[in-house]
Amino acid sequence: MDSRIFKERSSVNDTRDRFLAAIKPLDRTENITICEGVGRVLATGILAPRNVPHYRRSAMDGYAVRSADIMGASPTNPVILQIGDGIDEGTCCPVGTGAYVPDDADAVLMTEDTICIGDMIEVRAQVHPGKNIGDIGEDVRKNEIIFNRGHLLRPCDVAVLASLGIREVKVYSRAVVAVIPTGNDLIPLDSSSEVPPPGKTLDINSLMIGLYVRQWGAQPRCCPIVPEDRELIKKAISENMDADFIVISGGTSVGEKDYVPDVLASMGEKLVHGVGLSPGKPTALGVIGEIPVLCMPGYPAAGLVALFAFGKPAIRKKGNIPQIPDITVKARLTGKINSREGYVSYARVILEGNTARPLMTAGAGILSSIAKSNGFVIIPENVEGYEEGNEVDVVLIE
Repeated sequence: MDSRIFKERSSVNDTRDRFLAAIKPLDRTENITICEGVGRVLATGILAPRNVPHYRRSAMDGYAVRSADIMGASPTNPVILQIGDGIDEGTCCPVGTGAYVPDDADAVLMTEDTICIGDMIEVRAQVHPGKNIGDIGEDVRKNEIIFNRGHLLRPCDVAVLASLGIREVKVYSRAVVAVIPTGNDLIPLDSSSEVPPPGKTLDINSLMIGLYVRQWGAQPRCCPIVPEDRELIKKAISENMDADFIVISGGTSVGEKDYVPDVLASMGEKLVHGVGLSPGKPTALGVIGEIPVLCMPGYPAAGLVALFAFGKPAIRKKGNIPQIPDITVKARLTGKINSREGYVSYARVILEGNTARPLMTAGAGILSSIAKSNGFVIIPENVEGYEEGNEVDVVLIE
């Protein structure tokens, strides 16, 4: 496609900002068990209903003691204590890590600082009051704010909730993302295990999009393939107006049958068509009512870059999921990377130790170039590539 066709192409940052500004986060909520909570976003803040621990507990394996009874104890001046079931003057009580410490004890003596002699111990170190004892509420205090609304739950967070006796939480519902593939050349993945006839292509984009949608915290709804027909595309969109987000794959270029951007404009507002993104220039974005619509190129690599650049942050905003920075590593290039001025370029690289070997910058249809790489070097639109030996940031591919 001739680059002159998109004279009014928008910058990646401006496009992303406009698209995100048009997205209203979901307000639907649901109650789920904490076992289902990992990766979900709290719709309400949580206060601790009780103390953790709710009793004084030992931080060590050893003996609960009265510190005054062993004042001055040392290897050269040991103190003898009687082992018992409770605490009294001259007696101690065995305790394990996490065990209840009797009320009359004010410290725990480590096993390593004692020598056991029958039903007595020789104490070879002194301890101060409170030593090796975890107080009530040391971990969490009753009525303390544990998590605020909008917190993304992790496994360790769920464990904290469990320790508080909380078994159910209110979370935001997952955004439903309708994935609509278009193209007369597409055939369903499950139609046959045979090699497709010449001119026909397996619909791998729907699978790829759906998997990333799920990974990013939303619920994919994969739709049947839609032929290159205005009315059928419009019908497919209309049938998915109950979704929270729509991703359309294919039909975004400037060919005679690339109807998707025009259909979007006729049904809602087309914000952008043509982005300074390489690969991914034919991307279109818009809204229909309150439903954001991402129209990504049908070429898999270009579509995936558009999905990373615009779909990921938009899906997360729609679903109230905090925006998490990409994981990046520093690496030194083992070869030159060329890029197109005026475009944000996603160069595919292979990480080898602390170096990055360029694999491919162009090639909108070469999905395997992404699968073979570890990450992208994202080259700004005002930079004309990087030379061999340059240190670059590599954004790891999820």
